[in-house]
Amino acid sequence: MANRNEKNPGNVPGPFYVDTTCIDCDMCRELAPATFRRDDELGVSIAFHQPSSEAELAHAREAMETCPTSTIGDDGEKA
Repeated sequence: MANRNEKNPGNVPGPFYVDTTCIDCDMCRELAPATFRRDDELGVSIAFHQPSSEAELAHAREAMETCPTSTIGDDGEKA
């Protein structure tokens, strides 16, 4: 399970985030490119945009559920 206290610094405020256990596998970026992208300085993925449609939300949830290291979190915070 992702750790909200270990969020990567590049994440935008909101419910979805990537924590420091990211292994840069690219899975989330493939499944939800509107929400996740690679931070080249950190060398890992970040949530650069919070889902703003039902489709984006579904893709972000799929990415979270598919993440091999359970690095993506959805803690329910409001942006």
